[in-house]
Amino acid sequence: MIAFNINLYLFLENFLFFLCASSFFVVVGWAWKHAKPFSIPKPLPGWFALWFGSVQILGGLLPLVVMLLWGVLWGYASVLSILSWYFVMLALQILSETISLRLFHNVAWVMIPYLYVPYRVWQMYEGLTLLGSASELFWVKNLFFLEILLWIVNYALDLSQLPRLFRWEINQSSDISIN
Repeated sequence: MIAFNINLYLFLENFLFFLCASSFFVVVGWAWKHAKPFSIPKPLPGWFALWFGSVQILGGLLPLVVMLLWGVLWGYASVLSILSWYFVMLALQILSETISLRLFHNVAWVMIPYLYVPYRVWQMYEGLTLLGSASELFWVKNLFFLEILLWIVNYALDLSQLPRLFRWEINQSSDISIN
C-alpha cells in the first residue's frame, strides 16, 4: 500500500508540473507567435559535445543502470518509482523541446530547460527524502546527490548560454574604461 501511495503522489505531482509547464509554454508561444522563427546558433561551441555527452551518461545512462539494478533486479519499489518518474519527465522535456524547436521554431524552446531542470533537481531531492534512512540504498542516495550536482551545473551552463542563444551582440572594443 505504501508503494501505491508513493506512485499516486508522484503521478499527481508530476502531472501537475507538466500541466503547468505546458500551459506556460503554450501561453508564451502564443504571445511570441510573431517573433522571428528560432533556430539554434551554429556552429556549436567546442565544449558542447563534452558537456552533452557527460549529461547523457551521468543524467541518463547511470540512473537507468541504477533503476534496473536496485528498482527492477533487487526489487526496491521506491527506487523504481522515483527513477521512473525522473525518466518520464526527462522524456516529456525532450518532447517539449522537440515540438517547440523543430515543429514550431518557437523561441519558447529556450525556456523549457529553465523550468524542467530545477524540477529535476527537486525530483532528486524528493527522492532522497522518500528513500529515508535505508542504509542498503547508500549508492542510490549517492546517485541522487550526484544528479542534484549535475543538474545544478547544467542549469548554470544553460544560463551562461543565454546571450549566445539570443544572439546578443558583444562589443569587442568597449568605450567604458575602469580607472
